Amino acid sequence: MSYLQSLDVKSIAESGRKTKDAEDCDRGRIAFRLDGGSALSYNESPPLRREKEGKMAEKRTKNKILVTNRSARHEYEILESFEAGIELKGTEVKSLRLSRANLREAYCGIKNGEAFVYGMHISPYDQGNIFNVDPVRDRRLLLHKREILRLFGRLKQDGLTLVPLQLYLSNGRVKLEVGLARGKKLYDKRADAASRDAKREMERDFSRRRDA
Repeated sequence: MSYLQSLDVKSIAESGRKTKDAEDCDRGRIAFRLDGGSALSYNESPPLRREKEGKMAEKRTKNKILVTNRSARHEYEILESFEAGIELKGTEVKSLRLSRANLREAYCGIKNGEAFVYGMHISPYDQGNIFNVDPVRDRRLLLHKREILRLFGRLKQDGLTLVPLQLYLSNGRVKLEVGLARGKKLYDKRADAASRDAKREMERDFSRRRDA
């Protein structure tokens, strides 16, 4: 092999290595973009990358409580709870983001195969003008048909009721937590009150002992 031929072979090999490195780099850049633009280093190990992605996902899905029905758990025994979407107007969403709502008189029901929340008060938005709606209008809940049929059966057979528990933001959308509940008897309420009083007294006693 001549000197010139050996140079050509060497240059081709180096060119091939550079091309492969460039392709690897391009693949790295594509993976970097698919990660959502997060500040991840190419040298980070997969477990560390997964840990960072998990923390970001947890932050995104963290719920913000808007309104709570404080009397619901006092008046009812909550057997199970579930999340429902809710049909709202734009001005209602803006008021809810300011926590301007009340669930005290609200209740849920099923009518003509659809679920609704009744009596939920959402204050008119200050800058809403003509776009504001009736503060206590009936609002449709967004549930799967299968879930509505299941709940309808429980309401009819077991004599239960649907109680709004709280409104919250989940990934930027307003959600309603609804409880499938049974009304408490008077002695149940008294037992709960006695249990709360006893717990409070124990906490006070513990606090006094700690400060002594």
